[in-house]
Amino acid sequence: MGRPGGGPIWKDTLVKLTVVGCGYLGATHAACMAELGHEVLGMDSDMDKVSVLNSGKAPFFERDLDELLAKHTASGQLKFTASYAEAAHFADLHFIGVGTPQTPGMDTYDLTHLYSAVRQLAPRLTGPAVIAVKSTVPVGTARRVAEILREFSRAGDRVEVAWNPEFLRESFAIEDTLHPDRLVLGFQEEQAWAEVMLRQCFAKIIESGTPTIVTDWATAELAKGAANSFLATKISFINAMAEICEKSDADVRQLAEILGHDLRIGRRGMRPGLGFGGGCLPKDIRGFIAQAAALGAEAATGILREADAVNHRRREAMVELAREQLDGNLMGKRITIWGAAFKPNTDDIRDSPALAVAHKLHELGATVTVTDPKALDNARKLHPELDYIEDPIAAVQDTDLLLHLTEWAEFGHIDPHRLAHRPTQPLIIDGRGTLNPDTWREAGWAYRSLGRP
Repeated sequence: MGRPGGGPIWKDTLVKLTVVGCGYLGATHAACMAELGHEVLGMDSDMDKVSVLNSGKAPFFERDLDELLAKHTASGQLKFTASYAEAAHFADLHFIGVGTPQTPGMDTYDLTHLYSAVRQLAPRLTGPAVIAVKSTVPVGTARRVAEILREFSRAGDRVEVAWNPEFLRESFAIEDTLHPDRLVLGFQEEQAWAEVMLRQCFAKIIESGTPTIVTDWATAELAKGAANSFLATKISFINAMAEICEKSDADVRQLAEILGHDLRIGRRGMRPGLGFGGGCLPKDIRGFIAQAAALGAEAATGILREADAVNHRRREAMVELAREQLDGNLMGKRITIWGAAFKPNTDDIRDSPALAVAHKLHELGATVTVTDPKALDNARKLHPELDYIEDPIAAVQDTDLLLHLTEWAEFGHIDPHRLAHRPTQPLIIDGRGTLNPDTWREAGWAYRSLGRP
């Protein structure tokens, strides 16, 4: 297939649809589809989550999502249920956005939740329907989903499978859903009705000029993993350059600027620092490597293995730089860390570089205090061995070293002059390279940053 755009577009056509799985992806997708005017039923097996969502709130923090949920649950445009039967009866178009985490102890995707959702929905589908999967998966999953539907659904081949990968950035998820930089729709050649349904659903987005690529299942399945692997490699490349800069007294921030002016390279996504984390990039780069190995193309992913290794070395480099600043001894030292979330404007701590560093410093004998605007509750559950405080200024009191590890705007707005008298010694390591070195040094702080002299 591989045809960009093409096909009919329906104006002012609204549909009824469900979204199965209401985590970060599903809840956001459901709210945004309601914002487009569709009548939406979100379905999740977690009754507590359903209750919170029906109250117009999300069980996690995503910028502007609570406002969108409140608006559309109040109007009745959006509802949530824990019943597969209700979801099957509600609509003929079903998006599936359940989690596909990394398999414990392995690099492969765990498809348990995805296949379970399909098996529970399938017997309740009695007529023609479209199953549009958004979850990130290895190649061949679409074919297996189709086999399950044929086996368990009374509608058989009248249930068509489409692949609609998501490319959401946490803290920008609503913007990326309503105004995506591309829309990918994967079908089999004979699935005309599935394409009609998805074009109806995304009509407003397509009409706005969003590039729309209609392709086959396998290409659509590869899209998300390939995109995240490329982004992870770009981040790791500039962090590999940071390692060289640290050995040569060069400035990686200026080097990144020089490279970014080349239009073939570009500035976006190439920010040197502590490296990437979260629930997508680490999982997807490893999943892509495992997928290539399963396909017999393991040699093609050598660059991805090194990108993953570079990312982990950044965390080790931060720990070693902290040790160096404290004269080689971390035992009994008090260290304050600004940041727990893996990135700003989210409460997501999955594979957080900041918490990985905090935990390692604790293991090496330091007393570690963490502060974060949104992620403290989640961090406490995962790392109860650390100390936590809400006020980032109070957190600096009597500390021996301050580490800036998540680039929240709130931290950047703090005047370092207000802090200089609080620590035992004014030492800061800027793990994200977003603070102004001159401002901090003028305030009396000894400022260090990864990849900078």
